[in-house]
Amino acid sequence: IQAAQGRLSAAEIAPDQSEAAAAQVDLAKARLEQAQAALVQAELNESYTQIRAETSGLVARRSVEIGQTVSPDRALMAIVPLDDTWVVSNFKEDQLAHMQPGQRAEVSIDAYPGVKFHGHIESLAAGTGSRFALLPPDNASGNFTKVVQRVPVLVRLDDADQSTLRPGMSAKVTVSTR
Repeated sequence: IQAAQGRLSAAEIAPDQSEAAAAQVDLAKARLEQAQAALVQAELNESYTQIRAETSGLVARRSVEIGQTVSPDRALMAIVPLDDTWVVSNFKEDQLAHMQPGQRAEVSIDAYPGVKFHGHIESLAAGTGSRFALLPPDNASGNFTKVVQRVPVLVRLDDADQSTLRPGMSAKVTVSTR
């Protein structure tokens, strides 16, 4: 009789135990979803620790050190892209009469004597270098001495070895105006 009463008691509380087990399963599912959300947040936070440049190239100047906190308003470094090489040559204004975009140019770089780079004129500046200077000259005194002005001409290099040229190198540019 006692065994039968025990089975009866167990049968009476079985639905309660089933509900408790279902509640534990629901709790475990909620904890799993919470852990997955925490993982996604951790991966997102980790992605914020890496900064990717918009272009490939060499770091020319770095103003940040490992471990420093950075913000969007601060420049971290200057990158010189190696896949786009050009020379800005300042020609005298009396040399521009027959120059136009598309003309062939030959460039000699002082660092590589005997090596000729080939390119073409991409553009001529809209004004002289002095006109767009930070402090343009002003002849307010009335004295006038003619000074030949220089106009920046952008020459895009077609066949430059991208790994050898660096910004600021001295160059001599010859344009074929024929």
